[in-house]
Amino acid sequence: MELTPQAIDNLVEELREYHAIYSPLFQRREQREGAAKYLHGLLLDIPRKSIEPMVLALAGAHAKTVRTLQLFISEGAWDDAALLHRHWQEVDQVLGEADGVLTLDGSDFLKQGQESVGVKRQYCGEVGKRANCQAGVYVGYASRQGYTLLDRRLYLPQEWVEDEAYAERRRRCGVPADMPFKTKPALGWEMIQAIHRAQTLRGRWVTCDEAFGRDTSLLDHIDGIGLWYFAEVPHDTQVWQHRPATAVPPWAGQGRKPTRTRVLAGEAQLEKVAQLAAALPADRWTQHTIKEGSKGPLVARFAALRVIAGRGGLPGPAVWLVVRRNLLTGELKTYLSNAPIDMPLATLVRLSGMRWPIETCFEDGKQYLGMGDYEVRSWRGWHHHMTLCILAHFFLVRACLRLKKKPLA
Repeated sequence: MELTPQAIDNLVEELREYHAIYSPLFQRREQREGAAKYLHGLLLDIPRKSIEPMVLALAGAHAKTVRTLQLFISEGAWDDAALLHRHWQEVDQVLGEADGVLTLDGSDFLKQGQESVGVKRQYCGEVGKRANCQAGVYVGYASRQGYTLLDRRLYLPQEWVEDEAYAERRRRCGVPADMPFKTKPALGWEMIQAIHRAQTLRGRWVTCDEAFGRDTSLLDHIDGIGLWYFAEVPHDTQVWQHRPATAVPPWAGQGRKPTRTRVLAGEAQLEKVAQLAAALPADRWTQHTIKEGSKGPLVARFAALRVIAGRGGLPGPAVWLVVRRNLLTGELKTYLSNAPIDMPLATLVRLSGMRWPIETCFEDGKQYLGMGDYEVRSWRGWHHHMTLCILAHFFLVRACLRLKKKPLA
């Protein structure tokens, strides 16, 4: 995102060509024109990129044009899914690699008032504490060629979906009447599954932070479609060093006969991953460079061992436990991965540094592309806005690569 405003101005014709890729997916001429204006507006060098300032910069003070673009975003009946499916094809052509990485993460948006869809006082990553905000869940893509965003979902807190007191707000915001409550990991799985089913974007890995990595059903779903996850997990995650024997306990002759499988008495106990890391001898740790950062190389010490993951108090799959310790602060990171047993440690080290691209996408989107500047309140409007932000981001990624900006190491 080192393009200057002057360089962006020179890309207007290229933007027309880029818009033409997606133009046939809009059914009406007005929708095609609206998408072109909105994409151009998101790329402008103006302080705030809500609709009115964008229209003012593009076409002057025309109230009718402002209202038309507001309706295009808030109420327009155009298909986000079709645009994003086409986007994945373009991402594969420009960035796609067989071992590409899908990255799952959340990004939150501070909002005032109570009328915007999904808004609630909840933990907000943008400020690192509870605040009135909307919470989004995103999937990004990263390869050695670069990185971008692929998909988005708005998280609806449970009361927004199930509480009768929110019924009128749901109606005003256009939340689908049959919308069930979905956790953030469930939303992430929906997107990963859709991308995998499309079979248009090459990739092998899924990375996520511990908010998603602690959800074992998500990890099992990812494993079930043949992808390899590299998931940060909480330090108190419990595993076995060796697979314990299990059986249904014998009936004692009284009461109900046992039917549930249990770990046999005398078998090894579950251990916390942080305790396993602390007990590793010095010769199990090796030093590795994760990536080259803006302030020099990011270096840490790593160790990896095979463990048995827990599933409901019983042994589950055999996985890698990867532990990473910061050389300066001593901070410990713990990860689980279903990668094959012969996976080189160097590859797992690289994966430990592959979450930063999606965080950079969020920074770029909010700083340069008005990702958080929207003023729409509706369900449809939020998703429309985020779809076009994703397309705008990828347009700049393509431009940077064409202008020979440094790709992802």
